[in-house]
Amino acid sequence: MDKKRVHIIVQGKVQGVFFRASTKDKATELELSGFVRNMPDGTVEIVAEGSQEQLTKLVDWCHIGPERSIVNEVHSDWQTYIAEFEAFNIR
Repeated sequence: MDKKRVHIIVQGKVQGVFFRASTKDKATELELSGFVRNMPDGTVEIVAEGSQEQLTKLVDWCHIGPERSIVNEVHSDWQTYIAEFEAFNIR
């Protein structure tokens, strides 16, 4: 299995709409590790590790997000897998 790491920044109406909790649920469903957190500038930051196929599914999901969110932009930066995380957490 080809493991990768992706750093994602999601812009739009993404705070106060259960984006972090929904991201954790999706990442857990996809068997990914990493974290999601709100940023002071109103964006949501996600760092995730796992198979490239499952990470791609997470990136695709981020373009939609949970029902109450309005996603304007998603920036994803693919990185080298470093096995930093054991689970997926909300920070």
